[in-house]
Amino acid sequence: MGDTGKENIGFEGDNVQQPPGAFLAVGQQASGGHTYVYEPNKSLRRLTIEALPSEENYRKLSQIYMDQRPTIEELMNDEKIQRIDEEKAEVKPALTGKVVKFGWIEGVFMRCLLNIWGVMLFLRLSWVVGQAGLIQGLLILTLCNAVTAITTLSMSAVATNGQIASGGVYYMISRALGPEFGGAIGLMFTLANSISVATYTLGFCDNLLDLIYDVSDFGGIVADPENRLNDLRLIGTPVIVLILLLAIVGMDWVTRVQKLLLVLLVLAQIDMIVGTFFTGDSLYMKSDERHAKGFTGWSLETGEKNYFEQYLVNESGTKESFMSVFGVFFTAVTGIVAGANLSGDLKDPSTSIPKGTLYAIIVTYISYAFFAVLVGFNFLPQASGNVIEYTNNTGMYPEIFNCSEEANRIREEFNLSATSCKYGSAHDQKTMTLISATGYLVYLGCYGATLSSAIASLVGAPRVLQAVGRDKIYPKLEFFAVGHGANNDPFRGYILVFVIAFGCMMIGELNTIGSLASNFFLAAYALMNLSVFHSSMTKSPGWRPTFRFYNKWLSLFGAIVCVVLMFLLDWRLACGTTALVAILYGIMYYLKPEANWGSSAEALVFLNALNNTYALNEQQDHIKTYRPKVLLLTGNPIHRQPLLDFANLLTKKVSLLICANIVNEDEKDQITSMKESVELWLKDHNIRSFYSIIPNNKLSLGVQNSILLSGLGKLTPNMVIMGFNSNNQNIHSIQEYFQTLVFAFENKMAVGILRLPNGNDYSSYIATEETTIEEVEANKKGKKDKKVTAVFRGKDGKVLPKQIVDDITQFRTKKREGFIDVWWLYDDGGLTLLLPYILQTRKQFRDCKLRVFLLSNKAEDFDSETRSLANLLAKFRISFSEVLVIPDITKKAKPETKAEFEEIVSKYPKDSVDMSELNANAERTNRHLRTAELLREKSANSELIVLTLPLPRIGSSPSLYLAWLDVMTKGLPPVLLTRGNQSSVLTFYS
Repeated sequence: MGDTGKENIGFEGDNVQQPPGAFLAVGQQASGGHTYVYEPNKSLRRLTIEALPSEENYRKLSQIYMDQRPTIEELMNDEKIQRIDEEKAEVKPALTGKVVKFGWIEGVFMRCLLNIWGVMLFLRLSWVVGQAGLIQGLLILTLCNAVTAITTLSMSAVATNGQIASGGVYYMISRALGPEFGGAIGLMFTLANSISVATYTLGFCDNLLDLIYDVSDFGGIVADPENRLNDLRLIGTPVIVLILLLAIVGMDWVTRVQKLLLVLLVLAQIDMIVGTFFTGDSLYMKSDERHAKGFTGWSLETGEKNYFEQYLVNESGTKESFMSVFGVFFTAVTGIVAGANLSGDLKDPSTSIPKGTLYAIIVTYISYAFFAVLVGFNFLPQASGNVIEYTNNTGMYPEIFNCSEEANRIREEFNLSATSCKYGSAHDQKTMTLISATGYLVYLGCYGATLSSAIASLVGAPRVLQAVGRDKIYPKLEFFAVGHGANNDPFRGYILVFVIAFGCMMIGELNTIGSLASNFFLAAYALMNLSVFHSSMTKSPGWRPTFRFYNKWLSLFGAIVCVVLMFLLDWRLACGTTALVAILYGIMYYLKPEANWGSSAEALVFLNALNNTYALNEQQDHIKTYRPKVLLLTGNPIHRQPLLDFANLLTKKVSLLICANIVNEDEKDQITSMKESVELWLKDHNIRSFYSIIPNNKLSLGVQNSILLSGLGKLTPNMVIMGFNSNNQNIHSIQEYFQTLVFAFENKMAVGILRLPNGNDYSSYIATEETTIEEVEANKKGKKDKKVTAVFRGKDGKVLPKQIVDDITQFRTKKREGFIDVWWLYDDGGLTLLLPYILQTRKQFRDCKLRVFLLSNKAEDFDSETRSLANLLAKFRISFSEVLVIPDITKKAKPETKAEFEEIVSKYPKDSVDMSELNANAERTNRHLRTAELLREKSANSELIVLTLPLPRIGSSPSLYLAWLDVMTKGLPPVLLTRGNQSSVLTFYS
């Protein structure tokens, strides 16, 4: 409080001499003595209404939350209040049927394989090699997979940042970037997958007709082989109806069918490999005809012909290029979200999505690269197909791979069946059929690829639409949120997707629409990458993905690449996609749906609060965007630098810090000059904090005013931090300190009390501080860093001893290695756990490991509670080195500890603690003494102790309460006593 004599605002007084003499005699039971009540078999729950840390308290189940964790009012009155939940949870009808949940292999890996191993593998991969050659072809494969791999890394980070519900990519993007982008992607994904159902179905029918035409003289149903659109419609209709019925039957049967289709795909690939070693007749074609059309078997000479690119003019008269071939092949790798879209049907989405998708990308990349090499060394890029050219080696006819104009003229002169090169990998989509041993298995592989992709699209799209409807961000779409059966199957969505797909199939012209769908996928991938970059840049404590192999700059690069690809592939469709996203975003911005998801967009609003205060004030608070906004009772910050530096570690660059100083009312005239001086000092020391001076002759009233008036809108403090009060002789100081705590809790504030071995107040040491500021080498961001060097001098003008200076700057320069011990004694909403996590993100504590201590309700629950806490910490994505459960907190304290406590009590003002209150709080006193013993036993050598602060009870003795705090924290390393306001600040939901 400046130099006003009220410097006890930092609550220091460690050097004050106390009168000797014990107040209580250990073991006395006569009148005036004290007996400790001790029942070793009594449950801790029967001794306190405090809630122990439990996973149930963090679930989105309001009834469990209400029953398990007491409110601040209940704790302070030490009495449970019967509460009635006015808003009863919606009663949902009991779901019937078998619940089907999939692991990472069936749920993600297999489905991604089926989608990525599409018709491209059998029909277009050979064309890529024939046009681009092996070198550029493999480069195209690598670049395509690099884009999807970067996106998958981003998707994995989002998927592991809490539990993922149904909705797949929509759910992840909407929770990361907000409902505006999420809603747009949700609808676009639904439409793209609906179109894909029609595309894949027609692809299946087209391949089926090809096989029929190859093995028979079939002339078509109502059309000829060259104009088969109506036949495709006739065959496609029952096929798409069967796919719909399969989806309605349930995911269990869908999975069985997809397993069968995967077997067909694998058999087709084996058939292609085996066929390369059989250079004679195949089941599909005679040897001479097979070779005439370009097959050579394994040959280095063939490989040499395929090394380099040889782009040809296509049917439209334009020459193919690297980008045109890239655009055609890229659609093959867009199936990476096939598993993620079924997130609601996975046992553990946070594990299954990253694991299954990444493994699928690796396997499919290796297989695509292998078959590209296989084509390059087994099949000519161009061939005439004339058998006589292959069998007659006299030189009369040109070689089958000679496609020059002169060779074609000779073919015309001899009236050969083919006068130009229409075969070879650069022309013929049946290359893989000619390579294979049977030929027909490749057809079956195509059927498996097309049908599996159609099934995946029809099953995935309704689930995305269902998630959009459930969130109620668009009007009327909640109609599609209704699910049926134990697996909550979206039957209404199935019907809608079926209708859209059927309509597209009747139109038949799907090339342009299919390209638009590819643009939608690229837009989704771009936003997925952007969401990770955005979430990382906001530095919200709620962004704690357990998947560590991502990089925000790589995600940004991936987002840019996806957007660039959209415009390189087809700038008109890219403009249409961008316009559609903008329109849907505008609708969301206009509707302003009630979607409080804790997205990174909300976190960014906080960081830009000075320019967005009004927008921030309109948003609702969310657990994921919670951060400690600190009102620090520093008095004059210059005199309590360790306290300020510690608070700055919690808030630096990511939260609000307000330093409060309560001064006497007769110092009003000095407020302006004091603020200017301290604010300049804060700026010089690179501490981002506001400084508030409250004139009031009474400390507790000044703190009350500071709590009530500090901040604006959502930029108001939610936590009060102060120093430890060691002045135990001044009853006025004790009562003011206690009232400050009570008022903070009554106003739903979290509280922190920092006790340091040598105290926080250095006003008696520091007379002057000489500060020099210099710029050092540029940091990673290309900015100059400020290096602040301070020289402290005492009242005698001499430089302070190094030990004192080290104490003053201990949280500014000292890099610590060791343990941060978290004594999470009672569930306060998770703040006791969150603060050490934030400290670990700072360089001063980055190398420290976390040890978490928990009280056991009963000794026999020791093992189960240890496992439960470890599991809870894992779900919170908070790393820890050890979990220790204390089973004997109700054990009787040692006599020497009791003697020490009685000595502490005796030093407080006379009659400030009476015997009746000691007897009434005997159990609580014994519990605090046992806590002190355990702290000294297990945490004496720790770098920092974070301990749940016992709540001050209304009507209890301030002196007794401070004596409890004193005995628990005495003689220990730095101790932060902290207490949340009984509201959750941690969650394992995304």
